[in-house]
Amino acid sequence: MTYQVNKAVVIGAGTMGAAIAAHLANAGVSVTLLDIVPNKLTPKEEKAGLTLKDKAVRNRIVDEGLKRAMKSRPASFFSSDQHALVSTGNLEDDFDVVADADWVIEVIIENLEIKRKLMARIDKIRKPEGIVSTNTSGIPVASIAEGLSDGFRKHFLGTHFFNPPRYLKLLELIPGPDTLPEVMDFISWFGEYRLGKGIVLCKDTPNFIGNRIAFGTGAFALHYILENGYTVEEVDAITGPAMGRPKTATFRLIDLVGIDVWDHVGKNLAPAIPHDKYAQPYLTSEKPNALIEGMIERGWLGNKTKVGFYKRVKTPEGKKEFWVLDLEKMEHVPPTKPKFESIGKGKGIEDLGERLKFLLSADDKAAKLVQALTYQGFQYASALLPEVADTGKPIDDAIRWGFGHKAGPFEIWDMLGVAETVEQMTAAGFAPADWVLDMLKSGHESFYQYEDGNIVGVYDVSKKDYVRIARSPGLILLKEQKVISKNAGATLYDMGDGVACVEFHTKMNALDDDIFQILTEGLDRTENEFAGLVVGNEADNFSAGANLFMVVMAAQQKMWDALDEMVRKLQDLNMRMRYSPKPVVIAPAGLALGGGCEVTMHASRVVAAGELYIGLVELGAGVIPAGGGTKEIMRRVINPAMRIANMNVLLPLQQAFLQIGQAKVATSASEARQMGILGPADRIVMNRDHLLAEAKKEVLHMVATGYAPPPPEKVYAAGRDMLGALEVGAYMFKEGKYITEYDMHIANKLSYVLSGGGLSKPTWVSEQYILDLEREAFVSLCGEEKTQARMWSLLNTGKPLRN
Repeated sequence: MTYQVNKAVVIGAGTMGAAIAAHLANAGVSVTLLDIVPNKLTPKEEKAGLTLKDKAVRNRIVDEGLKRAMKSRPASFFSSDQHALVSTGNLEDDFDVVADADWVIEVIIENLEIKRKLMARIDKIRKPEGIVSTNTSGIPVASIAEGLSDGFRKHFLGTHFFNPPRYLKLLELIPGPDTLPEVMDFISWFGEYRLGKGIVLCKDTPNFIGNRIAFGTGAFALHYILENGYTVEEVDAITGPAMGRPKTATFRLIDLVGIDVWDHVGKNLAPAIPHDKYAQPYLTSEKPNALIEGMIERGWLGNKTKVGFYKRVKTPEGKKEFWVLDLEKMEHVPPTKPKFESIGKGKGIEDLGERLKFLLSADDKAAKLVQALTYQGFQYASALLPEVADTGKPIDDAIRWGFGHKAGPFEIWDMLGVAETVEQMTAAGFAPADWVLDMLKSGHESFYQYEDGNIVGVYDVSKKDYVRIARSPGLILLKEQKVISKNAGATLYDMGDGVACVEFHTKMNALDDDIFQILTEGLDRTENEFAGLVVGNEADNFSAGANLFMVVMAAQQKMWDALDEMVRKLQDLNMRMRYSPKPVVIAPAGLALGGGCEVTMHASRVVAAGELYIGLVELGAGVIPAGGGTKEIMRRVINPAMRIANMNVLLPLQQAFLQIGQAKVATSASEARQMGILGPADRIVMNRDHLLAEAKKEVLHMVATGYAPPPPEKVYAAGRDMLGALEVGAYMFKEGKYITEYDMHIANKLSYVLSGGGLSKPTWVSEQYILDLEREAFVSLCGEEKTQARMWSLLNTGKPLRN
């Protein structure tokens, strides 16, 4: 049977259900969101004269859930364009949509009987090939489908998304005892390629994998922290990036999850795993449970109530501070910003394995917490095999994708050295599972099998040997490609099949001469030796823009010719890519700001990751976009409008002015398309891991279909009348105290370029004409003391200065 998902139904419009519906819409799927009918009118409905029979009342719960998802921050939807793909209904009037659904996802209350009753209704009307799944986080999947039809059970599975579904990569798939292999294969493919997920196949065990290990280790952490007198601030200073974990660390993470949710999951897990001797003592520990219960009684539920382990407070001076909970006094106190010698020294060690080795060998208070959490984490992860999985890879993937850690426990254990770490953790009272000792005795020295530094296999506890790890066909790793040329800032690769690739690898991939040199070589070689070129990388961010330090140093030393040449070099490279005779595909992901955005906009085509944060942010540094960014916004926003007869230029001109002047950043590739940064032919790839492979495919597709560069295009310059209009607008912003006087000065420079340099009348001008204006404005602003102050503020604090 061939499966597809064009129409989906999500049942349950709570935070999770609505967010799953939103992410299906992000993937281009038409979704109907359903929830129960309310049994009581609100005062507002009574005042409006509505009854329980009115559609607005009957859909109130589901409509409110969808509205919350539309307004959520961080955003659940890629852009407002996706809103149209989600419709709403209720479980009484609209249940028949289930009959036509390719995939039905249940996201209702964690109550087995209620879930079973719903599944019985679905079973009666689902189409034969319709797939049904539950988002339960802890109820056995098999018990939910028990007693239902054979066809239902064959098409039923667990699909456990992590919150928020758009941002957390992990999707746990749990087959029931009768689930067809082809159903599992299809949902695995759909999750990876269409939803952009990292798929972890789980056994049907309590809390599956991610939450099982998170709460087994988290319960120990709370117990240890309280028993040893650590403060909230101390713990979060230790258990964040220093240990390869997110900035949310421990207590900020619990606030984010919700104190009540943490309590609910822990209390449900404890009775479900009576056999788990490593987790039980801590899940039932008196002190942590008393702490959590006390917070719930006070209504301190974390971020949702704005009070948890942290509380936002406004000081008498009007500044915002995050006060922290004193765990003994149960009151919030001002922050103290604790520092530890080991953490301070460890910051200078970039390699995670080496940093953790250093922290584990230290002897201060921070090191002792690192030791306890690391060794207990290893012990607990090893104890879960083979109950929850046969290898350590699903646990590692779940921890990385579901909780944002840089590496999972078995990956870190390999970094530290398995045998020596076993001795250390055993001495500390955290002996590993017996199978680890058996593995070492049999001559297997690591959990993963390596060839030429690459992971190719993983130790299987049941088979007592390494098993090969299947490679996703959508994956290209640059370290496996042939290096053609390399310097400190970039590398040129041969990707095979006639496609070259330029990878940036400076800090934050900031653009500098090294990158320009390799990019130039890449373009030269592409014209003579290759069919096309990809510009992309595997880093978190494509490029955060120009090397600001180099710019401000050149400005302070009054090296105007060097600055002019630096900008001209970027402009020339961008224009060369735009008119390259062979396709140049840019593959941005993460941050693509300032110069990174300008490089992207000069591609023959863009293949962008769905999670793309892109925009022209130069105004924050006291300058205007000068690598072709201003010119491109004019070409993309103003030009199309001015090809319409009798069009008033003011509206598109204002749009261009505000987009650059307010340093707007798209928060997704879809939003970038709305802003004109991406074009209609540019592609969006949901799975970041597939980006380079898809970019290579796009080059080959463009070659196969006879790619030719675009003809030179003129740019509409509105002239001095519109320059005056923009200057008046900037003045009104200043008078309204929305911007400073210096903001207005920069805005006037931008207006001058956008209007074409004060031409006496509207004129279509060459791209080079606008590029020269951009460059002149940029260099002149670099000479201003206040612009230099803005640049130093960004370099020193990461925050823009309003001077």
